[in-house]
Amino acid sequence: MSHQAIESPPFPPVWKRRHLIDLESLSREEIVAILDTAEYFRQHTDGCRNKLPLLTDRTLANLFFENSTRTRNSFSLAAKRLGADTVEFSSSGSSVSKGESFIDTAKTIEALCVDLVVVRHRTPGTPKVLSECLDCSVISGGDGAHEHPTQGLLDILTIRQQRGRLDDLTVALVGDIAHSRTARSNIWGLKKLGAHVIVCGPSTLVSRRWEEVGVEVAHSLDEILPRCDVLNLLRIQFERQSTRPFPSVREYALLYAMNRERMARAKDNILIMAPGPINRGVEVTTDVADGPHSVILNQVTNGLAIRMAAIWLVCTQQRRERDGIA
Repeated sequence: MSHQAIESPPFPPVWKRRHLIDLESLSREEIVAILDTAEYFRQHTDGCRNKLPLLTDRTLANLFFENSTRTRNSFSLAAKRLGADTVEFSSSGSSVSKGESFIDTAKTIEALCVDLVVVRHRTPGTPKVLSECLDCSVISGGDGAHEHPTQGLLDILTIRQQRGRLDDLTVALVGDIAHSRTARSNIWGLKKLGAHVIVCGPSTLVSRRWEEVGVEVAHSLDEILPRCDVLNLLRIQFERQSTRPFPSVREYALLYAMNRERMARAKDNILIMAPGPINRGVEVTTDVADGPHSVILNQVTNGLAIRMAAIWLVCTQQRRERDGIA
C-alpha cells in the first residue's frame, strides 16, 4: 500500500463543524461538502486503497457499545488511510462492566490524547451528550433509532455516483422504518438534496407521521415499485422490538422482499441497495442482492470514502479553531 504526496482536499468554506452528530441539522451545502470531499479521497487514493499522510498527528477512538462490522472497521480503516492512530474500545470487558459511567469512560479515553471519538450507543442522543462533555471532536456511529449520519451519507453518495444527481429521483426506503436510524439519516439527507422519498413497509413499522415532513408513506411495495429509481432495503430489527410487528417472516418476505418477479416489474435501471447486514430471503433474494442492479458492495466502499471525509473535515475544523482561523 503506497503513500501519495498530494495536497489536502480543498477545505469547503461552508464547513464550520467540529462534530458530526446527524444529518437533520446539516444544510444542503454541508451535505454536498462531505460528498465532494469523499469523492476527492476516492479519486486520489485509487478508490481508498492508498494512504494519505494528512492526519499523522491525530488519534481516533472507536467507542462502540453496540456490535458493528461495517461501521467500526470502516472508521478504523478510514483513520489509518489518513495516517491517524486508532484506539479500539469495546464495552465488554471494559470498566463499564465494573460500574464506571458512560461519561467517565469517554473522558478516560479522551485523556489518552485522543482527538476524535466515534461513538455507537443504543441510547438516542448519546453523541450529542458526548459532544457537550468532551473537548475532542465527536462523530456518531449510530445512536439507538435516532440517526446514523455516515450511513445515510454513503447511501446518498452511491446514488449520486450511479445517477449523477439526487434531484427528482424517487427513492424508497423499504422495511423497518420505525427502528431504523439509517432510514432517518437517509430521509433528511435525500430530502435536502431534492429527492422524493417514500417509506414503505407494514403499517406497524411505518408511521403516517412521516407525511408531516413531506415523505410519502406506502404499505404496498408492488404499488410503488414502478415509480422507484432506487430501493434501499432495510433489515427487520427484531432486537429492538418488544412485540412481533407482523405474523411471520415468511409473510413479510412475500409482501416486501425484492425478488426476481418484482425486478421484472421495476424500472430497467433501478438501483438495489441495502445498508447491511443482509437477511437473504427476507428483505432481498440472493439473485437480486448479487445481481447487476445491486450496488450493495459499492455502498461498503463508499463508506470508507465518506468516513475519511468526515474524519478529515471535523479534525481540520478542530485545528482551525485552535489556530484561531475559524
